[in-house]
Amino acid sequence: MLKDVTLGQFFPGNTPIHRLDPRTKLLFVVAYITALFLAKWFVSYGVVLAFLLTVIALSRISPKVIARSVKPLLFIILLTAFLNLFYTPGEPILQVWIFRVSKEGIVSAVLMMLRITMLVVGTFMLTYTTSPIALTDGLESLLSPLKRLHFPVHELSMMMCIALRFIPTLIEETDKIMAAQKARGADFESGNLIRRAKALIPILVPLFITAFRRADELATAMEARCYHGGDGRTKMNVLRFHRCDGAAAVVGMALLTAVIVLRRFGL
Repeated sequence: MLKDVTLGQFFPGNTPIHRLDPRTKLLFVVAYITALFLAKWFVSYGVVLAFLLTVIALSRISPKVIARSVKPLLFIILLTAFLNLFYTPGEPILQVWIFRVSKEGIVSAVLMMLRITMLVVGTFMLTYTTSPIALTDGLESLLSPLKRLHFPVHELSMMMCIALRFIPTLIEETDKIMAAQKARGADFESGNLIRRAKALIPILVPLFITAFRRADELATAMEARCYHGGDGRTKMNVLRFHRCDGAAAVVGMALLTAVIVLRRFGL
């Protein structure tokens, strides 16, 4: 299961999606999420899904990677669909004990599954096609007006970069610790849910020790390189918008406008 968690991973490439400015992609994701939550009916969801599939095709990310990103959240998706299926008000077409299934419940369950799945895949595409350093630079640039209000923009961006960078590393460390525990006779797969949760407790201590050790090593390395925050720092790669970024902005605005118009018509 841990190997299926792909959050924070970056897949290098030279596709049109990879070459976009990170600021453009961040704004693109905001427009995409807004359009997804404004979508009202299957026509709107179809437009957003077509857009998402186009982005996946242009980025050349393997469908297996996309499936792996959804797999860890499959239980949450199914649970949300179950709750919407049986607890959405409407005229029941089937009733078993206290569970009622209505036409509105079926529609709500399907739409909610689509929404969560497309939300996860769309946001993961941002990290798949953008390096953590580029994301940090893009976020810091977008939030730079807040510096006038003494908001710690650089520190916030740096923390996000470090968090994204170390998610795959901590997952790999957890997998190694679990393998070592299994070699010593630990059992993580048998028993009920409570027993499995208790079996994971011996993993937490070495994992926390490893995380704190890596944090201390990272702090030492940053101090050795004279890092003292964002004041007076320059960048090796200066972000610049290009024509493809302008075209992407137009596409994002077109998507958002199309979903708003379809929503007004109940589609």
